[in-house]
Amino acid sequence: MSINDEVLALAGTWIGTPYRHQGAMKGVGCDCLGLIRGIWRELYGAEPEAVPAYAPDWAERAGEERLIEAAERNFEAVRSFEQSRPGDLVLFRFRPHLAAKHAGVLALLPSEHDQADKGGSRYAGGRQGDGPGPEGLADFSEPGSDGVNAAAFKVCLVPNAFIHAYEQSAVTMSALVPGWRRKIAGLYRFPERI
Repeated sequence: MSINDEVLALAGTWIGTPYRHQGAMKGVGCDCLGLIRGIWRELYGAEPEAVPAYAPDWAERAGEERLIEAAERNFEAVRSFEQSRPGDLVLFRFRPHLAAKHAGVLALLPSEHDQADKGGSRYAGGRQGDGPGPEGLADFSEPGSDGVNAAAFKVCLVPNAFIHAYEQSAVTMSALVPGWRRKIAGLYRFPERI
């Protein structure tokens, strides 16, 4: 199992954890940084570095790229979205002139076939028959000797969602719609364990 597979599996176990500013405990409460810290602890056994207390508006007040600087110290940079994979860390900047202040883990929305097995729709927020779905979501129904189209499989691995702590709610998976894609400030890979 690759490090990205492990990260994605762990991130999924955090879904439903209530949002709590400065929290970092699965099932109890976390914010977006706490989600990443919690996954890191589960992978490596300890925090990557000490995190000082921070106010909800820390990025607006400080104006420093603290999240990006910490990511560059602890993660491997992914140079482009096309090189990213599910399980990578994604950082967001809400406004061009502000520091990055939101984090999540890239993911894949469930495919139509996953949902059909469960009696659900093609993807979160979608309706059956909405067409090809969000960017990167492939259709595996094309005929072939093994029932899987290799080109579609490759396309499907492009992240089209992310898992994050949604303020005033909980850890959730959201579609990586164009509005979120435009806000991406950095992409990073968790380091391989030694």
